[in-house]
Amino acid sequence: MNAMGHLGVGLAALGRPAYINVGSADELPPGRSAELMREAAWSVLDAAYAAGIRWVDAARSYGRAEEFLGGWLSARDPEDLTVSSKWGYAYVGEWKTDVAVHEVKEHSLARYRTQYRETREFLDGHLSVYQVHSLTEESPLFHDVRLQEALAELNSDGVRVGFSTSGPRQSDTIRRAMALSISGQRLFSTVQSTWNVLETSAEDALREAHDAGLHVLLKEVLANGRLAVQPPAALQAIASENDVGPDGLALAAALSRPWADTVLIGAVSPAQLESNLAAAEVSLDEGELRVLAGLGVPPERYWDERSALPWT
Repeated sequence: MNAMGHLGVGLAALGRPAYINVGSADELPPGRSAELMREAAWSVLDAAYAAGIRWVDAARSYGRAEEFLGGWLSARDPEDLTVSSKWGYAYVGEWKTDVAVHEVKEHSLARYRTQYRETREFLDGHLSVYQVHSLTEESPLFHDVRLQEALAELNSDGVRVGFSTSGPRQSDTIRRAMALSISGQRLFSTVQSTWNVLETSAEDALREAHDAGLHVLLKEVLANGRLAVQPPAALQAIASENDVGPDGLALAAALSRPWADTVLIGAVSPAQLESNLAAAEVSLDEGELRVLAGLGVPPERYWDERSALPWT
């Protein structure tokens, strides 16, 4: 599979008017009305599909992302596209940018059943993977056998069961989730985690997941835009040597992980997507990879800094 076949598009910043996405404000439509955001989402989806990208990722908490995606799927009827979404967070931002709380998390059986029904209304016939959103070791899912059994029933609908992770203890969560089984069958077949040159702490666990047969997706590979707008000097230097922007270089670093099956891009415009896609032409040598490996920071520091980023 070529590099383009390992890329996917995430809709976190295109289904609602605000998100933690440094450097993207000027790329979004002025006013950010629902109609303009729908047009922006469709433009990115059209450009991504034309470029050869065949994975799209959404979530119930991404505002109207599933609605926008469902409309695009009905209008375009694309072939060979994998569609994944997530449940667990509810969007409560009321289509405003300045609210105190944008999303509320709940890993319960009731929340799952409600949100799966909603997801199917928008994506039925297209949904391939349904993921627990931001699973952590503290999640009640690990002790809720009824919820686990309900998730396992997704297989009868032809939908794979996955989970995403966040926070400084992603590795612990990944390994614990991999151990869950229902009737002798592993519950989860996909995992989506944060990995970028600043936050590599989940790498060993993700490699183990890949080797065990799970499909590994990487998210936030640009560190919510920080690596594109405020790149470390060493990353910028390597990007310049490879004649790409820092965003393309950071994505190329993610694509270089042999255990990463899909690397998600969070572009909010065709122009931003085009810049990101330069990653597919980059081949990093061992010396460059060693330099990039030295950019990592302790996970606790990384997640503290991320939590301080504003929704804009």
